[in-house]
Amino acid sequence: MRYLWIMLAALLTAIQVQAAELGDDGLHKAPWMRDTFKDLGEDLAEANAEGKRLMILIEQRGCIYCQKMHEEVFIQPEIEAMIQDHYFVVQINMFGDVEVTDFDGTALPEKDMVRRWGALFTPSLMFFPEEVGDDVTASEAAVANMPGAFGKYTTFNLLNWIVEEGHDGDEPFQKYHARKFAEQQP
Repeated sequence: MRYLWIMLAALLTAIQVQAAELGDDGLHKAPWMRDTFKDLGEDLAEANAEGKRLMILIEQRGCIYCQKMHEEVFIQPEIEAMIQDHYFVVQINMFGDVEVTDFDGTALPEKDMVRRWGALFTPSLMFFPEEVGDDVTASEAAVANMPGAFGKYTTFNLLNWIVEEGHDGDEPFQKYHARKFAEQQP
């Protein structure tokens, strides 16, 4: 009987892992991602029109940390709701060829734009203010970056800190996170 339970648990785990939808580009796809022309000025204007914050999500095919975020973190109900309600998310393929137009008007394939921004890790999340000048790059304009995979508490707290515009306040994210994390513990 114990063997049957172990096999059932393994089967359910395998089904869960396969549940993450992959696109033709090999990247995970979530319903809250936007399919845009990847013109950041236009994307920012559309995000603002919807009352949302622009977030760039840089990922790559086969990234185990991207998979972790999609299968363990982004699917948490409170995180998924936070993203859907407050963020306009544009996915960028770290090694992709789709043209991206930066805030300063420079247009490059995704892989070259990611290099221009200095993004080294996947996943990487870049968050932007409501207003960005047309003379700066995304890496210069970002109010916060999250390079790599983090757990649900860090991710949720960062999403909230951005929405609450903590980046403009006196409390750095790490202090905010420590305070919120203590409040979230039973």
